[in-house]
Amino acid sequence: MKTIALAGNPNSGKSSVFNQLTGLRQKVANFPGVTVEKKTGVCRLGEQEVLLVDLPGAYSLYPNSSDEQVVLNILANPGDENYPDALVYIADQTHLEKHFLLLTQILDLGIPCVLGLNMADMAEKQGLRVDTAGLSRLLKIPVVNFSARLGTNLDSLKTEMASLLASPPPARQEAFHNSSEAEARIISRIQQDLGVENPYRALLLAHHADKYPFLSQEDKQHLARICQEEKFQRTRQQIAETLKRYERFTPLLRQCLVESQERVTFTDRVDSVLTHRLWAPVIFFTLMFLVFQAVFAWAEAPMNWIEQSFGSLGSYVKETLPDGWLAQLLADGIIAGLGGIVVFVPQIGILFLIITILEEIGYMSRAAFISDRLMQQFGMNGRSVIALVSGGACAIPAIMSTRTIGNWKERLTTILVTPFISCSARIPVYAVLIGFVVPPTQVGIFNLQGLAFMGLYLLGIVAALGSAWAFKKILRSEDPSWLMLELPPYRWPVWRNVWLTVYEKVSSFVLEAGKVILLISIILWALASFGPGEGMTRASEEAALQARQNNLEVAQAADLEAALRMEASYAGHLGKVMEPFIEPLGFDWKIGIALLTSFAAREVFVGTMATLYSIGSTDEEATIKEQMAQAVHPETGLKVYTPAASLSLLIFYVFALQCMSTLAVVKRETGSWKWPLLQFFFMGTLAYLGSLAAYQLLS
Repeated sequence: MKTIALAGNPNSGKSSVFNQLTGLRQKVANFPGVTVEKKTGVCRLGEQEVLLVDLPGAYSLYPNSSDEQVVLNILANPGDENYPDALVYIADQTHLEKHFLLLTQILDLGIPCVLGLNMADMAEKQGLRVDTAGLSRLLKIPVVNFSARLGTNLDSLKTEMASLLASPPPARQEAFHNSSEAEARIISRIQQDLGVENPYRALLLAHHADKYPFLSQEDKQHLARICQEEKFQRTRQQIAETLKRYERFTPLLRQCLVESQERVTFTDRVDSVLTHRLWAPVIFFTLMFLVFQAVFAWAEAPMNWIEQSFGSLGSYVKETLPDGWLAQLLADGIIAGLGGIVVFVPQIGILFLIITILEEIGYMSRAAFISDRLMQQFGMNGRSVIALVSGGACAIPAIMSTRTIGNWKERLTTILVTPFISCSARIPVYAVLIGFVVPPTQVGIFNLQGLAFMGLYLLGIVAALGSAWAFKKILRSEDPSWLMLELPPYRWPVWRNVWLTVYEKVSSFVLEAGKVILLISIILWALASFGPGEGMTRASEEAALQARQNNLEVAQAADLEAALRMEASYAGHLGKVMEPFIEPLGFDWKIGIALLTSFAAREVFVGTMATLYSIGSTDEEATIKEQMAQAVHPETGLKVYTPAASLSLLIFYVFALQCMSTLAVVKRETGSWKWPLLQFFFMGTLAYLGSLAAYQLLS
């Protein structure tokens, strides 16, 4: 199957073209060795099917981000598996001059190319007209005018793609870049020594020899030696080449571009407010607050429905199958694990729906621009703020949204600190424990418990920013730390793109992270369901004896048996083993079990407490609080949930990474277990020390 690549600047509409040409016949992976996303799909050109590769957005072949480095690695290496037989270059014709730097570099590499002028509808509204025939003659490549948003004239683009594959044009005789004397000497030596045919490819090898993964160490050293002997000044030559290219292609564009007299556009008027020095931050944080509220509020009903559905399915399995370990494995392990995966789908779907719409209409670039200066102080960039705000709903989709951050160090920092932001799963824990620390006193219009609730969120934000600042000092990266982006014109979203993106993100989470989550769920079920020796059997017998002696109802007897079996299980033994380590924090072995089981999901803490304290058939929050308030240490007779111990536990849940789903997603996004393990131990250490300080100071 022939390969055609789609290339272009960010915000050129390249992804819209890809979606129009491939539909659902596409898949997403990562390029080998990096975390940059790779989209491939099958496109039909008449009777022929071709593989379409959507290259990351890039501004030039002198990379300033990991995305641009991937594009360079592919186009400078004819042996790469993604090297195209032909290339479609997508350009936004309303900002055509900005797109020609990369285009002319690709043409100088000798890759057969079609120029696709996107956003014909926007150009018409702005009074712009491009002489495509004249531009085609000057560039000596096919030029097609179309609109991916409306789907107009895409058949002409397909026709030119098929023609390009059927009869590739002869090699260009005249390059857009005329080499200087110093460059010519370098090119000649590299072509001769390394057997490189294309002169511009030889020049790119000289510029980036140390960054190419496909070069051997011997070739890299040889290229470095040539550059040193020829006194090759990379940065100066890159600047000079860029200026020469603009001098060359700008007059060509002016010959082919007919533009109405300059006027203030709709985008200009909107930007005067949305990027205003004073109003922009207010509007941005208001909008992000509404996004968080939407994710939290809109997802609540479907999440409850999913939880109830999986709970009913688990109950049905238990009632249908004979009582035994198989029924329990299916109900409490596999079905519960699947429920723990699917329950996040509404939040992920809603968050990416809103973010994709904001991206499509052009606002997300403004959001990154507005917040970039502040985020740079903490080792992140403007795009990081979207993930941090989204983390208030759920860290999983928030971490997945960091794919828009091009700089690896800034993306990694954002991934590592996002779980500090208090997510919705912590709310049940906060709601139960705050009452043990702060009385429900009203001070004016404020409730002290409400202020404490807000304080926990602020503590998480401070921890995230402080940790990001520390990672800024510790992590090393060769990538330059700046944000380069284009502010596209405001336009209506392409709903096909929106739904495809949401589908892709949701399916990616369910299929990839879901495997890890399901495995850990089964392990946790096994730890809580089995125990050493005859301990579990004796626990059931003891529960039955106590139920008869105390005339307990069926539901109360079942909860008592669950509590005693939990204590006798491997999870209970782990809680006992943990007790000496967590006792300085004010925790007993039962809290230790809750810490262990809530690793599946933080909100499991409340359910675990309900089981351990045998609260009966009801699970109302007030009853849980009452039972926890009456709990005492059997040896000392002192209450377990003192203000000091409760605050210590709250601090622990603010800082600790008690979420296996998050770890699974971090592993997927970073491509290694190193970073999620570092994240887990770093946050765990901070949680332990914070809880220790709180308990020892207040007790």
